[in-house]
Parts: sequence; C-alpha cells; structure tokens
Amino acid sequence: MPSTALTIAELFGDCTRSAVHLEMRDLYGTAEEAEDFQTWLETGRLDTDPGSPDWAPWVSLVSHAVGRGVTVRRARIVSEPVTQYIRYEHASTSVNVAAGELVRWLPRRRASDIALPGNDFWLFDDQVIRWGFFSGDGAMVGHETCEDPRAAKLCAEAFDAVWDRAIPHDAYQIR
Repeated sequence: MPSTALTIAELFGDCTRSAVHLEMRDLYGTAEEAEDFQTWLETGRLDTDPGSPDWAPWVSLVSHAVGRGVTVRRARIVSEPVTQYIRYEHASTSVNVAAGELVRWLPRRRASDIALPGNDFWLFDDQVIRWGFFSGDGAMVGHETCEDPRAAKLCAEAFDAVWDRAIPHDAYQIR
C-alpha cells in the first residue's frame, strides 16, 4: 500500500494543541527496530539513551512540540500476558517519557466495550488523522492522512475512552 500521508514531522510541525497516538497491536515488526529488538531478546540490552542516534530525532520532534505547548499522549492497548515485543516496548518507553510524552497502558480485557477504529492512528489537534497500516506479522505497510470530521471524532472519542481507563506508564506492571 503506497503512503499518501504527510510525514510525522510535518504533522507535528503544524500541530498547535494536541497529538495523540493509539497503538492496538501486540507485535510491531518494523524494520528499523528489528536489530534492536533481537539484541534485547538475546542480551537484555536496550538503547534508552534519548540522545542516541536512533532516538534523538524522535526526542527532538516531540520535545520541540511539547516546548511549543503541544500535549503529546500515547496509549497502548495490550493483551495480557504481554508479548515479548510489548515487554521490549515497555522497557524503552522511558525515552518517550523523557521526550515529553504522556504514556498509558490499557489491558485489552478492559477495552471490550470501547468503539475503536480498525487501525492505529495519530490524531493532531482533533482534526488530522495519520492512519498506520500493518501487515499481519506487524510490518509497516503504509500510512494515510485523513481529515474526515467523522473519523476524527471517532478517533478522539476512542482515544479519550482508552486514556480514561488506562494505567500511567510508571504504574503499569508487565504481566
């Protein structure tokens, strides 16, 4: 699927109030994380240095947005017991928090009655959606930008419902 999306940097650059991200998968097989994930599986070592070459671009993007007054929140819906990938993701979330993101975790069993979009998304200023499309094994297959007000409303309501039930990162215990 070809990408028809604005870049994440463009969307953060245009954002003035809020950027929220909802992740709903138990495995992401993105190529840029593959080596780091494999190293973590084999050794337990993980790059959590916000200034490292792998993290610095993201940390800069988020911290600049937060510095302009943008609230950046990320919620993750996860199955329990969690997958190895979610353990890895939880271990590296300290970098997201250091960048200025607020992060919460919602056990999937507590999300059963929430109307959720079919795909992960970023929602900027409650208006612009950046859908993320993944293959069955978690590989990124593309993005799409959407400004449909009905879809934006669904995303905002879903995110808020998840956020209200979710557990703050520093209180979420991996099971």
